[in-house]
Amino acid sequence: MSRSASRTVALVALGALLTCSVAVTLAARSSPESSSPARDSWPNAHLLVGWARFDAGWYAHIATEGYSYTPGQQSPVAFFPAYPVALRGLGALGVDTFIAGVLLTLVCGLSAVVLFTRWASLLKGEEAARDAGLLLVLYPFAYYLYGAMYSDALFLLLVVGAFYLLERGQLLPAVLLGAMATAARPVAPALVFGLLVRRLEWKRQRGEKWSLQDALPVLAALGLVVYVLYLWRTFGEPFAFAKVQSAPGWDQQPGWRTWLKVRWFQGFSSSMSVADGLRLVGHAAFSLGALALVWPTVRRLGWGYGAYIAAMVGMPTLSSKDFMGMGRYLLASFPLFLTLALLLHERPRLRRGVLATSAVLLVSLAAAYGAGTYVS
Repeated sequence: MSRSASRTVALVALGALLTCSVAVTLAARSSPESSSPARDSWPNAHLLVGWARFDAGWYAHIATEGYSYTPGQQSPVAFFPAYPVALRGLGALGVDTFIAGVLLTLVCGLSAVVLFTRWASLLKGEEAARDAGLLLVLYPFAYYLYGAMYSDALFLLLVVGAFYLLERGQLLPAVLLGAMATAARPVAPALVFGLLVRRLEWKRQRGEKWSLQDALPVLAALGLVVYVLYLWRTFGEPFAFAKVQSAPGWDQQPGWRTWLKVRWFQGFSSSMSVADGLRLVGHAAFSLGALALVWPTVRRLGWGYGAYIAAMVGMPTLSSKDFMGMGRYLLASFPLFLTLALLLHERPRLRRGVLATSAVLLVSLAAAYGAGTYVS
């Protein structure tokens, strides 16, 4: 077990957490005009206000008021239930919803980092696990693991846990965590596909024959299925979470204009600011870079993880009109960080450069998020 690697990565993660928290607090304090759903109840808590931005309001609404759906308008059904249900559970204990959101993200994020390091060590050894863990905790969008009131940290913990248990041969617990994960984010096909392919590959590597039991990963889709049934019974629209994406303001209509990224190209204009240009190019670069790592992942980690990344990155890349959010979504494609660590193993100077650049971007983006700037 990679206790040394886990300890090293955990210490760096704590340092990143503290640094990002300071950046978020100072940014929120210097931007009093920026909005936050937590501002009404905690007007002077700059750290809390800074971490509770954008979709935090939707999660808080679901946790306190429940779901609603209005066709053609932005509605809370777009957000899957696992994270707000956890917030409601903490709220039942008397914890403020926004404090609960920040704490839940922090605990899940740090736990996911430690578990990721152990998973990586199980596959490729302690040195690779340490390098991969550092790439993860200093990833420019890792501030979503350190306090941002979003579901990404919870989802990462669940998917890493599912694959970790799968590698240890604990199929049923892995499927259970997988089902919880598909109740947190609308990516059930990617997770089910990845778990199933990896399970079959795992059995083959051990010279064991496949059996009906090896098809159990398909049950990881139960989280999505339960949510679909709830939407059907409550609102008469089982796929309301998908249909609401087309609402004005979100404008994620399926079709060739989205698939060909027409809106992304239209975003470039003479009046475009440098920040907007960097945001458009940056998220596209992260998406294409992740897809470029699919084959190296197949070669180094196997077909299961390659299939998982291809689906986990490909689905949102295809369905996004302008790549926005992809930097954050790539956190869920956690095998990428191990693949990148293996690729950089023989290039120590490049590895140090990547880590240093990532750390600077991480703090910068955390500060921008705390100031209320939409960066992902």
